[in-house]
Amino acid sequence: MPERSPPEPPTLRAAEPHDVPAIVGLIRELAEFERLTHLLKVTPETLHPHLFGPRPVAECLVGEAGGRVVAFALFFTNFSTFLAQPGLYLEDLYVQPAHRGSGLGRALLAQLGRIAVARGYGRFEWSVLDWNENAIRFYQRMGATVLPDWRICRVTGDALQAFATGLPPASTP
Repeated sequence: MPERSPPEPPTLRAAEPHDVPAIVGLIRELAEFERLTHLLKVTPETLHPHLFGPRPVAECLVGEAGGRVVAFALFFTNFSTFLAQPGLYLEDLYVQPAHRGSGLGRALLAQLGRIAVARGYGRFEWSVLDWNENAIRFYQRMGATVLPDWRICRVTGDALQAFATGLPPASTP
């Protein structure tokens, strides 16, 4: 019986335009995991210009195993007025369940940390759902502090349109 060679270790790289469909597939998996599929509107056509169009607003790293994209980290630049420095904000990180424990998540976070340091950023931040205890423990083991006193404020859709007028929202009966 011929010997099998061990599988190649996962690799990281910057996402390329041809990766967009795979990234969208992983975003769908993430939405299912987070029980947020009702909010999902992303398609390859809507994501592509934001990563690779004339004015990209986000960047993405992908993790590959066996020649397939099995993980991603989508991030963008934010700004801290207190530090007077830009920062790196990780919008989403996802590793397919079969590849968790392979070091891909740790490698993606470490690479983002290196990017933040290389660019002279003052912070590297992200959010985590309060019920995702596994992720919280993982991030804390990596050295992250989960801030207990901060809450995310969000306005989207019709509420955003109303918010933009500066008027209070219409009262509901």
